[in-house]
Amino acid sequence: MTYIAIKRLLYILATTLVFSVCGGALATPQTDENAHYKVVDGVAIYLGVMPAEIIQGHPKDHPETQMHGGPPDTGGRYHVMVALFEQSTGKRIADAQVTATVSPLGFSGSEKKLEHMIVAGATTYGNYYTMSGPGPYRIEIRIKRRNASTAIHVTFEYQQPRG
Repeated sequence: MTYIAIKRLLYILATTLVFSVCGGALATPQTDENAHYKVVDGVAIYLGVMPAEIIQGHPKDHPETQMHGGPPDTGGRYHVMVALFEQSTGKRIADAQVTATVSPLGFSGSEKKLEHMIVAGATTYGNYYTMSGPGPYRIEIRIKRRNASTAIHVTFEYQQPRG
């Protein structure tokens, strides 16, 4: 298997694991084991972070190579993705406006719109961010649902895997 094929497979596996709806998983409380999952105001929020280099391995005609203007060429760039579900029904939320601010702990960060995208046939939201060191990083998500009077705010702490 070539390096590019391995990267593509890892991307597909990671995306599938992060964004699969797993029955009772929507009711799981926040623990270290599910640090990339939170429920706020009835919305189940899943966070996924992967190196942009994985997307660079796709063939040029692959739709994911064009997401958010295409993957950046510089190192230290990551694709931050969010999947949203109604906690009570498990129904995917596909009509929200989502932004994220990514920053090293103790520093200011950059806020970007997480763009609507389709991954493995399912709606998610994502964009690229620079995360040069191992972290930890604070990822602040703001979700504005259609017809909602207020936005949902949630913060995740992200540490790049070692190794």
